[in-house]
Amino acid sequence: MDKINICDLDFIELERYIESIEEKKFHATQIYKWLHRVGVTTFDEMTDISKSLRQKLSDNTFIMKMEVLQCQKSKKDGTMKFLIGLDDNCAIESVLMRYNHGNTLCVSTQVGCKMGCKFCASTKEGFERSLRACEIEGQIITVQRYTGEKISNVVYMGIGEPLDNYDNVVKSIRLINYPLGLNIGARHISVSTCGLVPNIYRLAKENIQCTLSISLHATTDEKRKEIMPIANRYSIKELLDACKEYIKITGRRISFEYALIYGKNDSYEDAMALVKLLRGMIAHVNLIPVNEIKNGAYKKATEKSIEKFMNTLNSCGIVTTVRRELGSDIDAACGQLRKKYIDKNKSLDNV
Repeated sequence: MDKINICDLDFIELERYIESIEEKKFHATQIYKWLHRVGVTTFDEMTDISKSLRQKLSDNTFIMKMEVLQCQKSKKDGTMKFLIGLDDNCAIESVLMRYNHGNTLCVSTQVGCKMGCKFCASTKEGFERSLRACEIEGQIITVQRYTGEKISNVVYMGIGEPLDNYDNVVKSIRLINYPLGLNIGARHISVSTCGLVPNIYRLAKENIQCTLSISLHATTDEKRKEIMPIANRYSIKELLDACKEYIKITGRRISFEYALIYGKNDSYEDAMALVKLLRGMIAHVNLIPVNEIKNGAYKKATEKSIEKFMNTLNSCGIVTTVRRELGSDIDAACGQLRKKYIDKNKSLDNV
């Protein structure tokens, strides 16, 4: 019989499993803390449970292993980018960003991405698979173990489209939020989507007080289709209707991500069109100077146009900030470190 990945069980599932192997249910609390709060890698480290129970767990379950394959650290601001290996030899990326309000980890939700956004390196090597809930949470545990630092905020903005891996993402949020584990508040968790409309409606009903971030990046369907293929499936109107419903149900403000691309979407007219789209909504706009990726067609907007765009929106009552650029001296854009890893492995295979 195949062993069970014990890390992927939520607390209720773990209680049921412990009872199924004829052990007292209270052991689930001990085991859950070891796995999700302490982040042990072996059952022998669970020193407050009996040796017989540890052996029983070892015989029937396994603790998922994730390891840091490579780490880059910015000399400018201390941002750290991690290439993390999974148990099937796949690799994903996580980014640790340090702010005055605490450490934020940007986590991946898939190995590769299907969405094909033109400015993103994540899609360059195609899609392999979605991550399990424990692999999403495991990025936090792995980075905390590697750095010795606590993560207090989590953003689902790494490799992959979170709402394309809906069930695992929702389960991972509950794992991350659970009091016996990492205990990171839902309001300190942000989920970004390129706009999978049906799953925005689903997320609104999950009773999770996380922040929803929408990758908008254009003010017309025509422009958005050029930048983001998802726009061929859902119009901006359909997307904003879903956002309004999310706000209505949750009472939570939505953050709209807008990557400023030189000569594409950074004009005064674009700014005013964005004002028109968002006026009346509980919303915040986060302007992102687009990361220039190798062989990419898009260039970063100028500092002058970024400032003008921000001032235009703020003057019209749309709360707008410019995302602080972190890790500019390392492979900052999603997918670039993984792509180098894949290219290196391909070259070794050809030797």
